[in-house]
Amino acid sequence: MFVWSYGKTIFTSPATPSNEFCLSKADKEQYEKEERPESQQEILRRAAKDLPIYTTTASRAIRYCDRCQLIKPDRCHHCSACDVCVLKMDHHCPWVNNCVGFSNYKFFLLFLMYSLLYCLFVAATVLQYFIKFWTNELPDTHAKFHVLFLFFVAAMFFISILSLFSYHCWLVGKNRSTIETFRAPTFRNGPDKNGFSLGCSKNLREVFGDEKKYWLLPIFTSLGDGCNFPTRLVIMDPEQLTVSSQNESAKSSGSNQSFPTRPLSESQNRLLAGDCQWVESGPEEANVKSGAKKHIIVSLES
Repeated sequence: MFVWSYGKTIFTSPATPSNEFCLSKADKEQYEKEERPESQQEILRRAAKDLPIYTTTASRAIRYCDRCQLIKPDRCHHCSACDVCVLKMDHHCPWVNNCVGFSNYKFFLLFLMYSLLYCLFVAATVLQYFIKFWTNELPDTHAKFHVLFLFFVAAMFFISILSLFSYHCWLVGKNRSTIETFRAPTFRNGPDKNGFSLGCSKNLREVFGDEKKYWLLPIFTSLGDGCNFPTRLVIMDPEQLTVSSQNESAKSSGSNQSFPTRPLSESQNRLLAGDCQWVESGPEEANVKSGAKKHIIVSLES
């Protein structure tokens, strides 16, 4: 299982954005001709209006990769080592000489787990000989130095891998990548480090899949396509939502920027099945609920 997981982590190619995120030939030519960033952003906003994109740059601009010449999906980043945009990129790992992202993140976690168990097994089986060496009960041969070396190497790797594995288990529970831990994704309402978190159970299923019998096997069972991710459900009072929308529209018009009017939770995924969804509220509903206080319900059901 250790070798299988390691091989899958190494030889699984990083998942890249689909062609729908690439600019059309006309838009690409127009984008390259434009010299003003404002005009370029207008072209990108027009091309991204029908794409499932809910995050922007810190400056509220559309995330665009000049190297790959495509609009970056949510959680997608360009890897300078692989020279491609990687879906849900976590990091580039030199130990496997590959990018760890949507296509092989489960394999990477299993590789860490089986490495941890393998080091524990080696250290446990050599421990009795190490104790005999320490008490001078081991025969005076060259093999005793091999035993000493093997025990310390296994123990050292066990400690280092344990810290790394624990950190990534925490990331899975929070539904974050290593990049998002250091730089929170920016949504319409601002940066939110927990924007993609649906609760520990659903976060776990997003990586390992719905079938628990496949969780410990290095086969791909992750949910989704890597381009579109469910976000936290944030529900506001219709009256307050209308006021907030007007304020955001005023701000965006003042800065000459427009963003999709779809709510963050519109990202469709079976992880959200059965949960409350956004409901389009018209003026009549706003009048019925006038005077109600603003409330936010975060769906964290497991």
